Order: sequence, then C-alpha cells, then structure tokens
Amino acid sequence: MNNTTLQHLRKVPTMKLIFGLVLFFLGIVGALTNNVFNLVLSGIGVFLMQREGSQIDLASKRYREIRSIMGINIGKWKDLPNVEYVTVFKTNESKRVQAMGASTNFSNQIFKLNLFYNKNKKIEAYITDDFNDAFENAKYIAQVLNIKILDATERESKWI
Repeated sequence: MNNTTLQHLRKVPTMKLIFGLVLFFLGIVGALTNNVFNLVLSGIGVFLMQREGSQIDLASKRYREIRSIMGINIGKWKDLPNVEYVTVFKTNESKRVQAMGASTNFSNQIFKLNLFYNKNKKIEAYITDDFNDAFENAKYIAQVLNIKILDATERESKWI
C-alpha cells in the first residue's frame, strides 16, 4: 500500500480470530493425516478470520470493497464516481460479547469518512477511533479530489 491508497479493515474479535486459526490448522492436519473432508474445517476457519473493508486508490481514482483473508485482499476495482464532498461523522460502534450464558454490549466512539456522489449515494472510505486521524485523511482526500469536507461530528454540521 502506498501513500495514495487509503484502506480500512474492520477488526476481528480476538476470540473469533483464535477460533478461526485453530479450525484452519485442525482442518489442514486432519486432511493430511485422515480425511480430505476435514478441509471443511479449514474453510470455516478462513471464514471466521475474514475481515471486510474498503480500499481507495486516489492516484488512479479507483476504489474497491475488499475481503481480507490472512493479509490477502480480494475485491474488484471500480472507477471512482464524480465525488461531490467527503463527510466526517461521529457514531458509536456496538459489540455484543457472550460467554457462558451471559452477554454484554460494549460501545465505542468511531469516526467514519464517506464520499458522497449523485446527491445521496455514498462510499464508505475510512473508519477510525482517532479524531485527528479522521480529519487528516479527510483533508488529504479533499485536497486530492478537489472537494469540500462536511464536518458532521457535532449536532450542527459545517463545511470546512
């Protein structure tokens, strides 16, 4: 990835990642020593380790929605439409954790950057939990694409 490419991937919970790795390796070992059908376990493990996100290449003005499996990004590049503006907005990301019959919800604040085109269509460009990182990337995108930034982190949105 170079400095003209902006990428974000959603995080996989640690326990899900560990469980995926264990299933992946159990499937491989089982296929080599016992039965090829054990590769199904490896497939389930890969599915659990999968991360989703997006990648935007500002130099060639292309983007893609990606699935990342063990560091390998898969997705088809598309031409970036005529982007009108970039928004930075604050939201909460909720996660539900269950263990031994008990469950709880965790919520943390995140900042999303969306590229808007055709009045109301959007491309999710970036997600971060750092306010400064969000605005640095928004300013970079705005500069490269020659568009404005809409700050929607407060109740009253304002153009920058």
